[in-house]
Amino acid sequence: MNFTEFSEITPAKVAALKERIARLGLDLRLVEEQFTRGSGKGGQKINKTSNAVLLKYPPLELIVRCQRERKRSLNRFLALRELVDRIEFKISPQTSERLKEMDRIRRRKAR
Repeated sequence: MNFTEFSEITPAKVAALKERIARLGLDLRLVEEQFTRGSGKGGQKINKTSNAVLLKYPPLELIVRCQRERKRSLNRFLALRELVDRIEFKISPQTSERLKEMDRIRRRKAR
């Protein structure tokens, strides 16, 4: 997977994602990437461009689809970040920042 396409994202966010990938020891060559047409609101832009991103990680049988934004590169970054989150849930739940945040919210609601 090529990180040069992420020009709209701040370099700090890209560096943080690269660091998480390196810490988990992920091989991005195993990630299968596919672009499809989106659905829903957006009109002609959504109907004519393939900006929805589908990432598959076969070793853990994970699939992530993202179509939050109109730009393909932004959706690609968001999908990769979501994929890394899910891989971290499976491989190393004790280091997952997102899992800690969910636990903090759960404790706050329990009060």
